[in-house]
Parts: sequence; structure tokens; C-alpha cells
Amino acid sequence: MALKLKAERRALDPGALLPGLIGYRLRLAQQVVFRDFAASVSDLSPGRAGILMLIEANPGVTQSRLAEAAGIDRSTIVGVLDALEERRLIERRKGKDRRTNGLWLTRRGRARLARVKQRIHVHERRVAARLSAAERSQLLALLQRLGG
Repeated sequence: MALKLKAERRALDPGALLPGLIGYRLRLAQQVVFRDFAASVSDLSPGRAGILMLIEANPGVTQSRLAEAAGIDRSTIVGVLDALEERRLIERRKGKDRRTNGLWLTRRGRARLARVKQRIHVHERRVAARLSAAERSQLLALLQRLGG
């Protein structure tokens, strides 16, 4: 029985096609990065941390512009923003016209984001530890070309 368990724990043969698929490799890398992010940051998902950083860099941004920048549909962004507002990390303020609201970090949101950024820097160093500075730059450039 012990021999059978050891055999089952060995990595599966990925076949000929799978190792050369960009999407497959990106997904495996994403899983590693997200697990480390969750262990490092824990109180915010990568997506929500990104949303807070976008609001910080663009105070007063509208929901629709934020959704577009984050690549999230407008109906999904509403729920994300509601959750962040409920945690008192962001606030909606009346925009330039009565139909729009601008988004702003609250004092609590700025403080939380400052702490999260420190942990993200540690996480990023750990995730990229196997890469030289040039390789890290090249990877970011290639991912930007793929993702726009």
C-alpha cells in the first residue's frame, strides 16, 4: 500500500502540448503568486489591493473609469466597491455632475493601504527571488505586451 501512495504522489506527466502553452504556464505561475500573496497580505485580495492602489493614484475616479482600468465589468465593480466602502476603506463623493460619484480613499483606507504596500513589497521580492533584475524587467515587459 505504501508503494502505491508514493506512486500516486509523483507529478503527472503533462504530455507533449501542455508545457508549451502560455496560458497553462501563466495559470501555474498565478497560483504560486496568489498563494504567496494570500499568505503575505491576507486581509485583501490582489484584486482589491489593486483597486485601492488605482483609487489612491487617481483620487475622484469614477466607478466606470475604474472598472475599465481594472478590466472588471461595471456590475462586478459595484459589489467590490460596496465591500470596500463597508470596511470604510473608500468613500463615494458626488462627482462633477449629479450622475456620477468620485471614489476616494478614507483615512483608514490610506493607512491600510500603506501597511499592505509594505507587505506587497516583501511578497514581490520573494516571488521574484529566482529572477535577476533584468529578467524581472523582461517578464514585466512581456506580460504587458500580452495583457495590453
